[in-house]
Amino acid sequence: MRYFHDIDPIAFSIGPLGIHWYGIMYLLGLAAAWYLGQRRRRAGRLPVSEAAFSDLLFYGMLGVILGGRIGYMLFYGTADLIADPLSLFKIWQGGMSFHGGLLGVLLGSWLWSRRNGLHFFDTMDFVAPLVPIGLGLGRLGNFIGGELWGRHTDVAWGVIFPQALEAGGRTLDQLKQMALAGQLDAEARHPSQLYQFFLEGVVLFVVLWLFSAKPRRRYAVSGLFALLYGVFRFAVEFVREPDVQLGFVALGWLTMGQLLSLPLIAVGVALLVASRKAPVLPLASVPPPAVAGERG
Repeated sequence: MRYFHDIDPIAFSIGPLGIHWYGIMYLLGLAAAWYLGQRRRRAGRLPVSEAAFSDLLFYGMLGVILGGRIGYMLFYGTADLIADPLSLFKIWQGGMSFHGGLLGVLLGSWLWSRRNGLHFFDTMDFVAPLVPIGLGLGRLGNFIGGELWGRHTDVAWGVIFPQALEAGGRTLDQLKQMALAGQLDAEARHPSQLYQFFLEGVVLFVVLWLFSAKPRRRYAVSGLFALLYGVFRFAVEFVREPDVQLGFVALGWLTMGQLLSLPLIAVGVALLVASRKAPVLPLASVPPPAVAGERG
């Protein structure tokens, strides 16, 4: 008997407003980034004040939301965007892209770095270890919401996702009873969201956090993040169901997620090579005074 996914995506309600687990995961990811970032800042990993770090976090979160949505519509919903440009703003229909969110974070961090007079990659090397927990929690939110499931499988831990079934007028309870009777075993799928939670969240965080525990050469931490995320995402895409509106985009097996991950892998390798001749970033002994243009 396979596990039948029957988790309510709404954590709780406040009047008519339902609070979704996915939104809670975003907030937890932001809280984790703030906590870990404060630890790294106080350890001298970035020579800025607490107020400036708060600004960086705001820029980053704005980049995640705007970049994630715009990226999704450009990479995965181009036809819908052309047919209805206002669909870009219909966030309640879902749709966020990691690669778009990454571009948004890069842009926000670049603007923040210019404002604070810091090297862009010093900022990115600081930010990289803060990201995986949010990534992992986002994938956990995908699993709870029963979305972005994997391909069909006969492994013992396969999951039956009701949203992936053609219900044929049957209710959720009827589908559940069919699953209990073993009638839906052929519909079991890889819980690819949990694979991504483990690789992009747990493994990536542990590796980056340990690697960045001591001063590293410029570009090294960012390069390791890009390389590992690209490799992990490329690998999981082999068991993740391709987006229905796109299918395979090349060679009869390459998905959009894999296509977008290839540049990340290349950039990661290039940054790691460049880091071999880059300076080792010294620790800041104490937080500096407020920099010019900083909010109080």
